[in-house]
Amino acid sequence: MKYNLLKTCTLFASVLSLAACKKDNDMPPAQSETITIENVLDSKPLVETGTFQGTGTPPVILPGQSTTFTFSAAKNQRLTFATMYGWSNDLFFAPANPGIKLYNDDGSPITGDVSAQIKLWDNGTRVNQKPGSTVVHPGTAESAAKNIKEVSGTDDYGNSYLAASQLMQVSLAYNGNSVFTVTITNKSGGTANETPFSPGVWTLSYVAGGNLLLPEPVYSVGKVSANGLTNIAEMGDNSVLNTYLMGKTGIFTPLSPVLVVVYNGQQNPFFMAGENDRGEGLKDLAQKGNADILAAALKTKSGVKAVYVLKEATNTVLLPRTDGANGGKVSQMLSVVKGDRIAIATMYGFSNDWFFATSGNDWDATQKGDLSSAISLWDDGTAINQFPGAGITQFNLAGTPLTESKAIQAVPNPNGFTTLPAISNIIKVTIQ
Repeated sequence: MKYNLLKTCTLFASVLSLAACKKDNDMPPAQSETITIENVLDSKPLVETGTFQGTGTPPVILPGQSTTFTFSAAKNQRLTFATMYGWSNDLFFAPANPGIKLYNDDGSPITGDVSAQIKLWDNGTRVNQKPGSTVVHPGTAESAAKNIKEVSGTDDYGNSYLAASQLMQVSLAYNGNSVFTVTITNKSGGTANETPFSPGVWTLSYVAGGNLLLPEPVYSVGKVSANGLTNIAEMGDNSVLNTYLMGKTGIFTPLSPVLVVVYNGQQNPFFMAGENDRGEGLKDLAQKGNADILAAALKTKSGVKAVYVLKEATNTVLLPRTDGANGGKVSQMLSVVKGDRIAIATMYGFSNDWFFATSGNDWDATQKGDLSSAISLWDDGTAINQFPGAGITQFNLAGTPLTESKAIQAVPNPNGFTTLPAISNIIKVTIQ
């Protein structure tokens, strides 16, 4: 009896051992991979640029006439422009740098007459004549170009001028949702400085870290005129300066700390297109760049094997490329097996609630190479959208997002505000 019992137990143990060995042998081997996410955006310092002109032929703004243009702006951004004092050799109107203030310190928009911020400037490239319709264009060139300086009362040649605010009225109207309309009115008629205004240019700089990226895009006091400003100041031709400014206008955005999830399953564990935000923390990532809440929620979910929040060591966020320098980059080593999948998400930093993410079934975790083409830009549907990088309620521009409740959907391009570069020209994701 004891012998048979011992024999049975031994046989049973052998069967269990063989079964265990067979199960272990059937498990796919784990492999190590490294995922790398980079901000590869060749960023631009100016968020918007445009032109303005009169309605006649030639399209100057005559005394008594007005012109308008519309733009979006965030707190601390400034509006600047330039237009020629038409009956001069090389004088131009422009706001004092860094431009017209658009919001009060409490974030409320500034409206009404802001003419006091406008100045008259001497471009320093032509000898000034007595202002008036008999001035000879373009006049005599200076023996050597002088630095730009303000004309206050009289110029270097004894010619007299009224204050710019007596010749030009500039007023702001707020249209809501970070949109302004500016009206420039020529009120020089009947004065000693009656003059038309030429077609002009306007622009706004991005703000990052509380600082304007290009605080003096049109001119610099005490420096020689450059980049096509002379064409405006001498001839009223705004095309050259507009081309220069447009070359510096485009997209600037950081990427937030990146959420990386390794999971085993058929569906992305934190969002699906067409559904509303699940209330698990994606909203905080999409609006504020905070991935920690969503990461904590994912760690409790069945099938989720690993969760990482990757931060750039120096700046926390991943900054874009500027002045030829590489953008921010983060990497993480992963241990994966066949059947695992990878999902990522990171905020389009200068937006209200946009985020870059994989979608659908995401990636086979054992796939290698450049997988940037699998990334899409999504609107979380939890905050009202504004011009990216120029919205007063954008969290990363010192704002408070305005709530909405819509289904998550892909951001179209163009998106009603601007045209974005290809996604692969903003974010690059590789697995090696």
